[in-house]
Amino acid sequence: MEIKMEFENKKDGNTAGHRKDVSGTEPGTTGQPHKRRVRYKGTHPRNFKEKYKELQPEKYADTIAKVVQKGSTPAGMHISICVNEILDFLQIQPGQKGLDATLGYGGHTQAMLKCLKGEGHIHALDIDPIESVKTKARLEQAGFGEEILTIHHMNFADIDQVAEEDGPFDFVLADLGVSSMQIDNPERGFSYKTEGPLDLRLNPEKGESAAKRLREIDQEELQGMLIENSDEPYAEEIAKAVMTTLKRGGKIETTQDLRRIIEETLSFLPEREFKESAKKSCQRTFQALRIDVNSEFEVLYQFLEKLPDVLAPGGRVAILTFHSGEDRLVKRSFKELKRAGIYSDAATDVIRPSAEECRLNPRARSTKMRWAVRSE
Repeated sequence: MEIKMEFENKKDGNTAGHRKDVSGTEPGTTGQPHKRRVRYKGTHPRNFKEKYKELQPEKYADTIAKVVQKGSTPAGMHISICVNEILDFLQIQPGQKGLDATLGYGGHTQAMLKCLKGEGHIHALDIDPIESVKTKARLEQAGFGEEILTIHHMNFADIDQVAEEDGPFDFVLADLGVSSMQIDNPERGFSYKTEGPLDLRLNPEKGESAAKRLREIDQEELQGMLIENSDEPYAEEIAKAVMTTLKRGGKIETTQDLRRIIEETLSFLPEREFKESAKKSCQRTFQALRIDVNSEFEVLYQFLEKLPDVLAPGGRVAILTFHSGEDRLVKRSFKELKRAGIYSDAATDVIRPSAEECRLNPRARSTKMRWAVRSE
């Protein structure tokens, strides 16, 4: 009878049977006010926050699949690279103990956890306080809790600290690339493509942002940074333009501030060359700053130096690199330590992702995988 009366009240336009208070919640409930999703212009979302379907992969699996099939990475996600190649080399067995030195989105970690089949343990490291919390929750939801996975909020240069209590490890993985969810989020300032603070820190709670770093160095140091960290051919011109801007009282606080300076600096190039050259110089400049802000070469050197001591006899390590500077350090370390007898075997050639993987995930194109095996 009450149901019928409520229906009749609605039919008559009387809302007494189904009222909402001014907050938008149902009367007599403690529910949160309903929030409409962010609206966007046109037929497709362009802004990071507007891509609400991509940012909820558990709810919109079909959308995620379509985005990946088109060769794009869904917003807020990271597509792990060379998963099959890594698993083929590591040969993970149930009961083993492993270390993922760069947790990130957790794709590699999850694949390795599946190989354990509920027996053994993986320790994972990540310095990003924002993404590591999300990844932990994601892996727990997938059935990988603390009984088989321990996440440490620390830099992978400190692998010896983890090994003191939890090592040695039968297998180690290090993916040296910046995760897509960090690149795509404008608030992190990793990409020249979107407006955001010029930050570039993997851990935004520590250290100095890229914007502050630029205010502290001189032209010679910036030029050297661009050459050493990214082989930038227009390092002298870009460094001079940046320092001239700052000396005249100009501000370089956002990603677009720096992008505009780079593009204006390269405006002397022929029109047919300008667009591609400016794009690559932006990529290289941001890369060079990111490496500097996060001391990436220094951290990698420490990691490689400590690596043999955290591996069990016969233990295997795979490392993914994404630019020549990283690859040179890994190649040299593996070669020298194999010659010294510390590694029984090491890659002489790099392993690259397949053509199909690169088609589905263009960010995989620059990936190089190297491996080594600890002597018995």
